[in-house]
Amino acid sequence: MATPLKPSSWKLTGNPETPKADPHWIKRTAARAHLRAAGFKDDDFKKPVFTVVSPYSNALPCNNHFRELTDIVVEEVEKLGGKAFICATPVVSDGETMGSDGMKYSLISRDLIADCAELMHQAYAADGIIALGGCDKTVPGVLMPLARLNTPGLSLYGGTILPGKCDGHEHLDACAVMEAIGSYGAGIMDIEELHKIECGSLPGSGACGGMYTANTMSSAVEALGMALPGTASSPAVTPENVVTEKKKEQCRQVAAVAMENLRSGVKTRDIMTKKAFENAITVMYALGGSTNGVLHLLALAYEAGVDLQIEEFNTIGDKTPLLSNLQPHGRYHMKDLDNIGGLPVVLRELLEAGHLHGDCLTVNGKTMAENVRDAPRLADLTQDVIYPFSKPFAPAGHHILIVKGSLAPDSAVLKISGKQISGFTGKAVVFDGEQKAFDAVMNGSIKPGNVLVIRYEGPQGSPGMPEMLSPGSALVGAGLGTSVALVTDGRFSGASHGIMLGHVTPEARSGGPLALVEDGDEITIDVKKKQVNLIVPEAVLAERRTRWQSPPDTTRGLLAKYRRNVSSAHRGATTY
Repeated sequence: MATPLKPSSWKLTGNPETPKADPHWIKRTAARAHLRAAGFKDDDFKKPVFTVVSPYSNALPCNNHFRELTDIVVEEVEKLGGKAFICATPVVSDGETMGSDGMKYSLISRDLIADCAELMHQAYAADGIIALGGCDKTVPGVLMPLARLNTPGLSLYGGTILPGKCDGHEHLDACAVMEAIGSYGAGIMDIEELHKIECGSLPGSGACGGMYTANTMSSAVEALGMALPGTASSPAVTPENVVTEKKKEQCRQVAAVAMENLRSGVKTRDIMTKKAFENAITVMYALGGSTNGVLHLLALAYEAGVDLQIEEFNTIGDKTPLLSNLQPHGRYHMKDLDNIGGLPVVLRELLEAGHLHGDCLTVNGKTMAENVRDAPRLADLTQDVIYPFSKPFAPAGHHILIVKGSLAPDSAVLKISGKQISGFTGKAVVFDGEQKAFDAVMNGSIKPGNVLVIRYEGPQGSPGMPEMLSPGSALVGAGLGTSVALVTDGRFSGASHGIMLGHVTPEARSGGPLALVEDGDEITIDVKKKQVNLIVPEAVLAERRTRWQSPPDTTRGLLAKYRRNVSSAHRGATTY
């Protein structure tokens, strides 16, 4: 029988409030014996159990400090009268696997992390979840099981990295490294300069420092109400690469809030409502967030049982201007936003402009409006990190667009990052896979006016829907960012910018029109009409379809399982 603080874990430990001769208490004797061997004492069986989801690895800067953060959370849970079971999950660094076969596993890791957390939480009948997120896919990955299971709990972002620098270069980050590769390939930069940027761009722990995917999702999660106010923007470490006192205190705060929500009975789906998702999407557009935000918010809504359609991103994006002057489209980094008050400054500006639902509940028990009431007002600040709603960095409709057309009958995601362009028309140069496309950019084969088509990189096609940051950044680094469009059924990194159209659905492997494109075909992107069309007669496409065959399937193991189970990017690429 459940108790107020042990709504689930009594199933593991037995109910300490029942007589010792109770049949269920007797049945759980073996479980308690094992728990005693793991360190439990008599009083511990009376305590609630929290799953602490920690995607820790020493292999990447985004999460290599998570062991310390996890220990602080666990210690605080114990101080507050709970027990914490650590769920250590896999984590894949996009920055390290980009452009390699390892990148196939990046998006896969999002759903695997969620499954790992569900497995541990349900197997040990825990009462709540405290989830740590850092590198790109871990932020949505650790939140998905909270929504899936509708359990009490919340998420904490591990923090953003500080900007890097080296001789002759300031404000460096992961994007700068990728674009430097393209500059070297175009002969704009020599090998010595490239090496300096490699060594100086990433100074320590933390997730990529611009408004890339990790910071996009940390902001979206705070806007959803599933993270404490102000936690989305704070740096992970000091310039000496030591975890900040602010981040340590946030670890202690999330433990206290998790315990309070368990007492009050507030669960994840009480917070992750349709209006909360509308708030998150609004913030994604206002900050100039990553196209991956579309994919991840669709997946989170699915897990929360919220009916969110991809077309609704346009509804919100058409009325939300781009306010941030953050990388990759601007000059600043996430730590600069933190310096002026963090995300609450942006939330207050949007709320006062009438573009947020202020009555949404958040994890600290307050509404969105209550949380931002004491945040600095943008009008009172002297800064240019965030522009006012009345005079934005770029008008609404010039960031991320959901487009459709003969090339993408279901949908595709177009990123123009605030650029004032009406569209693009060019001749296709087609590659079946990323590597050959990257080589073509580096050897100068791609020319202004081309549409670089990279296909068979979708969720099923690759499989895993890898990011096309390497060829995209090479285009920008070679000076082709505004004169060449990149079209793919794969994804883009949050660091990608230029004329980027991804998530094309149906994808090539499932026989979508992208599979039928040939070199020299005309492709047109119309920003105003939100269309992407393949200008080829239907009779010609019909003839090509008679010759098309899906590539042979040679995958095994996890990749094979993913290919069989993953849904379309149109629906968030979920796996069940």
